[in-house]
Amino acid sequence: MGNGVLSSHKRAPLPPILSPGIMLAALLAAAGPAWAQALSVEPVTIHLASGQMADVLTVTNQTDTPSSFQVRAFAWSAPTDQDQLTPTDAIILSPPLGTIAPGARQLIRLVLRQAPQNGEATYRIWLDQIPAPAAPGAIRIALRLSIPIFAEPPGRVLPDLHWRLEKTGAGADLVVRNNGNRHQTVRNLRLTAPDGTMLRIEGAPSPYILAAETRHWHVGFPAEQATSTEPLHLTADTEDGHLDQTVVFGPSGD
Repeated sequence: MGNGVLSSHKRAPLPPILSPGIMLAALLAAAGPAWAQALSVEPVTIHLASGQMADVLTVTNQTDTPSSFQVRAFAWSAPTDQDQLTPTDAIILSPPLGTIAPGARQLIRLVLRQAPQNGEATYRIWLDQIPAPAAPGAIRIALRLSIPIFAEPPGRVLPDLHWRLEKTGAGADLVVRNNGNRHQTVRNLRLTAPDGTMLRIEGAPSPYILAAETRHWHVGFPAEQATSTEPLHLTADTEDGHLDQTVVFGPSGD
């Protein structure tokens, strides 16, 4: 799904999936065979540079039947480790809905009403497929694509990540606080104990650390290391390159 393409599958109904850039929502109309139409979207992430107030999404209908859609804009934050989306009119979407002919493309223009001033503004666009009525004995699976939007303010914007470990009743949490004014993307997190043991990391499914936000991951220690407070070795991949550092235990709080 990483290329923004959701394909048709003749198989059992798919469970809902939440990934960094794309969400799949299954709308079940009846028992029986399942199939889904396919839409592709470019780009799958939108970056608006300082002073840039507009951009365009290209939606392609890859099937041989018409496909209807609706687009909506949300302000995006993550105050408690979970993405929070709030409907917003800060972004104008045109057209907000329509139908794409088989094999055709639709351009959707998005315009910011007001430029961000202090830090990066973050939004998400939901593009929902509106399924046609299902044939008797069939199931229609509708698609939802969630597209991140990052809008930069005037001046320099940088992430500023601060990592620490916190002891918990069931082990420890890996915590990162972004004190910068731009998001950072963190993938392939790995924590290694002093003896070389690779520790299990759970939680925080989104790779985005938004500006002025905090993320937590639970760290699973082997029983013999459960009370250890020794520093751990952290590696990860970010938008700005490979991260390789030592993380120490510290007090809780942002």
